[in-house]
Amino acid sequence: MSETFDIVLLLALPASGKSEVRRFLANVEAGRLKKDFHIGANLQLDDFPYVHMMRRADDELAKLGQNRMFFKAGDRPFQNTKDWGTLIHLLNEDYRDLMGKNVVKTDAAADLLMRRIDKAGEKAAIAPRLARLDKAAWNTVAAALEKEARAMLDEKHAAYPASFEGKTIVIEAARGGPDKSSFPLPAPLGYQYSLGQMDPEILKRAVILYVWVTPEESRRKNTARTNPDDPGSILHHGVPMEVMLGDYGCDDMDYLEKNSEVPGTITVTSQGRKFHLPIGRFDNRVDKTSFLRVEKKDWDPKMVADVTNGIKAATDKMFAMSAAAKK
Repeated sequence: MSETFDIVLLLALPASGKSEVRRFLANVEAGRLKKDFHIGANLQLDDFPYVHMMRRADDELAKLGQNRMFFKAGDRPFQNTKDWGTLIHLLNEDYRDLMGKNVVKTDAAADLLMRRIDKAGEKAAIAPRLARLDKAAWNTVAAALEKEARAMLDEKHAAYPASFEGKTIVIEAARGGPDKSSFPLPAPLGYQYSLGQMDPEILKRAVILYVWVTPEESRRKNTARTNPDDPGSILHHGVPMEVMLGDYGCDDMDYLEKNSEVPGTITVTSQGRKFHLPIGRFDNRVDKTSFLRVEKKDWDPKMVADVTNGIKAATDKMFAMSAAAKK
């Protein structure tokens, strides 16, 4: 068995500490990362940049006097909740591109992104939306998005490794449902739906590192981290409060773990195949991670030790479950 995880699904409510955990792991020396956490050099995938670009497209449409296509308003939830599936299909494509080191040469990165969003939406059972724009509107939106879309595409291509040996793919996402919901959450809400939309090639290689916070703590930290001048930032973006209450008022991870067919796992069915993904919880209900936002030289050694111990306990459990499943 490999000494490192192939794929870690880093899952939690918004502002729970996922991005800080990623930053922490990125600053751990390679030998320790492997020995203490069973994680290799990180290759990172995240669906937040797509949410940001869909909001950007909506804002440009609003400037043209046209209806928004993705969100009810700039600070409100998705119009069609099946877009949680759109995001997963975009991640699936990113995974396949990563594994195939697929470089798309184009002078129009925003055109490519807009077509990808429509195609991913179709896979989530949503009819194409951007394709309905007339040529002038399409060109105006594409021009406004080009700089950011180009940066995303260049960053994606630059991340392709020479070799996957010893590497761990970290896929970050947040899912949930309305405040005070009962379980199971109905599709397309929650992790049950979104994990079920993932490519089986991901699921058969994946474990789940869940950053555990309460919805109330998630909302508090979301407000604290928000920088309105940096809405596309992984570390500093804010989620509108209506979205926090309507989409992330709860999540179903505890329910899924308690009702899994195999203890210590999450049972996921995708494309007719069943998977049991080992899960480890990093308990961040009392905030252990916000200090990681500052420069590394200013990190408090005691707080670093607390984070190290908490993540190590979770990843050791995940690794033991993976090893047992492969015997």
